[in-house]
This record gives sequence, structure tokens and C-alpha cells, in this order.
Amino acid sequence: MELRGLGDAGVARPLTRLALGALAALTVVRLIVAASAPLAPDEAYYWIWSRHLQGGYLDGPPMVALWIRAGTWIAGDGALGIRLLGPFSAALGSYLLYRSGEALLPGRHAGLVAAVLLNATLLFGVGTVIMTPDTPLLFFWVCCLWALASFVQDRNPWWLTAAGVFAGFALASKYTGALLVLGIALWLLLTPSLRRWLLNPAPWWGALFGAQAFVPVVNWNRAHDWASFAKQGGRVADWHPALAVRFLGELIAGQIGLATPLVFALCVAGVVLAVCMAWRSRDPAWTLLAVMTVPAVAVFAQHALGDRVQGNWPAIVYPAAVIAAAGLERRVWHRLRAPSVALGLTITAAVYVQAVAAPFPLPVRLDPTALQLAGWPGLAEQVEAARLQAGASFVASDEYGQAAELARNLPPDVPVIGVEPRWALFDLPRPQITGQTGILVRSARRGPNIDRRPWVQAQPIGEAVRGRHGEPIERFDLFRVLAGPPVTPEAVLPRP
Repeated sequence: MELRGLGDAGVARPLTRLALGALAALTVVRLIVAASAPLAPDEAYYWIWSRHLQGGYLDGPPMVALWIRAGTWIAGDGALGIRLLGPFSAALGSYLLYRSGEALLPGRHAGLVAAVLLNATLLFGVGTVIMTPDTPLLFFWVCCLWALASFVQDRNPWWLTAAGVFAGFALASKYTGALLVLGIALWLLLTPSLRRWLLNPAPWWGALFGAQAFVPVVNWNRAHDWASFAKQGGRVADWHPALAVRFLGELIAGQIGLATPLVFALCVAGVVLAVCMAWRSRDPAWTLLAVMTVPAVAVFAQHALGDRVQGNWPAIVYPAAVIAAAGLERRVWHRLRAPSVALGLTITAAVYVQAVAAPFPLPVRLDPTALQLAGWPGLAEQVEAARLQAGASFVASDEYGQAAELARNLPPDVPVIGVEPRWALFDLPRPQITGQTGILVRSARRGPNIDRRPWVQAQPIGEAVRGRHGEPIERFDLFRVLAGPPVTPEAVLPRP
């Protein structure tokens, strides 16, 4: 697609129609990949959330569980049902991003450029076919950005109310949604022409309505000794200056790879432009793009001073960043658009194909699709064979993602027991296994020293291997265990 001419009105409409057709086709492709690629351990774990809905969980708010519950109600408990809302939310989010760009930077066709650039990133491409808390977070983030952009365009105060509601849904998706609330507050405070709107009831109604979406999370935490707030908030205090250079380097390198290099360069240049324009003019549009990117970048950079930043966390920066990138006017940046999109879509397509069919003979240690997705059914087959040989009645695991994968892949009549402290925070059935024999599955990388409190006896009986095409990915130690009276949190995991 030729993107250099997007500033010319004569080609704008055909390109817009072409982009809408491409988005529809891309959505179909994403649905096929979502249905075909194996589930990652975290996705299997979030599926367990969806089977037992709560106001919150140790690892975060419940929105992803609600999305999975809705998707599985429509399409069943398979991979497509779990991921169903991802591709559709990406399609709607792309349209709302388009509208946001057109409202913030009118006359430049910035919305079309921004939507195409975002869809060309590997981060967005992969994030639309897997289901994690970032999926609803990014959607509601874009919805909020659209509402604020619409307010910039027509000054209807009820857009501020809508923005507050969307911000509340974002916060109910993931705690980093708080950066959206911070961005809105900074925008209204730092833009002189907008300060008077703080005296209007509309933004306060938005804050009130949005807060209601987060009340269940607060109530759940209050009933569980603030477990989730303590776990996630405890990361803020991490400080390891000796590792800061390494963590910062990983953060930057990861974003270059996930955004794809050329799109990343455009986004960096766009954010710099947004900051400069906001500083010089206090223009509401440019200031909005600045506050929707810079605070999040600062928070993740600060976090990297003490701990590793997961590559998907900064996804919230990119919706505003690609709009800012679309505002770059120099010809050199315009010339980068087409190759940026071509490179990004090529990389994403290769990842899709590898995740579904693995045709590229990559070493598994260099293939993230293998490390996360591959070999779980084969592992379950080996565990089931060991269970039958040992005459065991249940399978147990002391790692949540591994337990969730076993719950989805073992025969449905085999009880799967989770045995780690987090299960005490779930409203799940407690097992009645005292005196029964089972198989404990434990990743070999965690070492052989198991927690023996739940077991009267624990005897090593061999190993199982998760692999792909005969190449091992991860080894697991198997133990024949005899269950004693319950002394640690244990739960019977749901089955498809």
C-alpha cells in the first residue's frame, strides 16, 4: 500500500476503502490464527478465571475473565472461544483510532496512517490473537483516546464523561490503566484552554462512573488482605542499579522488536514532536498525545531500574504514539511509512505461520512461539501414561500455568489439583484426596526439592518432556505422591 500520498485528497477515499477492506481481511486471518494456535499457559490460566468469576485475582483485575467468559459462551471452550473478542476488539479499536487521528490532526489523514501503522506492529498483531489482560486494556485505552479526541473536535462535555467510563474499564482490565487516569488529569491541568472544564460536572461524572467499574476489585482486595494490590504494587519499590543498564537495554531492544524497527523509529520521532508542540503551544491535541505517552514511558523506564519490564507492558504507549507519528511532516518520515508497514506485516505473518504450523526450523530456544505454545498435549499424554502405570487417581502441579495446561489437555475424568498458595484466593472446590495416590508434575528447572507438606510420601518416578518436532523445550520431573491431610492451599481445577 502506497502511504506517501495520504496527504493528497485525491487518493484519500480510495485508500480509506482499501484500508477498510484490508482490515476486514486481516480480522479474518486473525480469527483463523486465534482458532488454530495452541493456548499459552497464561491463557489457560485466565480461562480458569473465567470459569470462576470474582471481583479480582492475585494477578490483577477481572476484565480478561469477563471477555473470555463472553467469548466461550459464543464459541465454546476451545482456543477460538477464549480468544474470540481479541480480533474483533482490534478491528473496532482500529476504526476508533482512525477517528481519533482524524479528530486530533485534521486534514493530514493522520487517522488512516496511525491505524495502518499500529496494525503493522508485531505487538498489536500478536496481541490480537492471544487473550491476556492487555487485550481489553488496549481496547478501552483506545476508546478513551477516541472520546478525548472527539472532545477536542467539538467540545461536547459528555465526551469527558465517556472518557472517564472507558478509563474505569481500562483500570478494571489491568492496573496500568491508572496511567490513563493520570494522563487525563495531566491533560486538563497542563492545557490552559481546558482548565475551565474542571469546573464542569462532566469530567467528575466520568470519574464517578468509571470508579464503579473498579469497586469490585477494591472489595475483593479488601476481603483478601489486599493481596493483589500488594503483589503488583510491590514492584514499584524494586531498585537494582547494578542491573539497570541491562534491564533498560532489554526494554528498548524489546520494543524495537515488538513495534518492529521502522515503526518504532516513527513512534519515537512522533512522541518527540508531540512533546515539542505541546511545550511550545499548549495545543490540546498535541498535549493529549504527549500525556498519553510520556508518563507511561517514564514509569516503565523507572521500573527497568529495578526489574525486567515485560515486552507487552508498554503496548499502551502506541495508540497515541502512532497518531503522533502520522503528524510528522518531513518527507523522510513519509518515505518510511510504506516500508514500515511492509516490514511489520511480513514479520507478523511469519510469527502467525510459525505459531500455527512451525515450518521454520528455528532452534526452540530462539522461537518464542515454541517456548510458550508448543508441546503441551504431548506432555499431558506422557503424564497420563505415568499416572496409569502408577495406578494414581489424580495429577497435581505446583505451578499455575503448567497446572492450567494440564487441566485443559488431560482426559476429562482425571482430577487436576493445583497446589500453590495462589489457589487459596480462588473460589474453587477443595480436593478430597487424603490417602490417595497421585502424580506430581514439576518443571525440572525448579529443582527436585518439592514442598512435601501436602504429601505423606513423594517418590521420583521419572521425567516427561515438552517438545516440538523431537526437540525438547522443557523437562519435567514426575513424582508418585501419597496425599496427606490438607495443610496447604489446594484446588480442583475446572475442565473444558
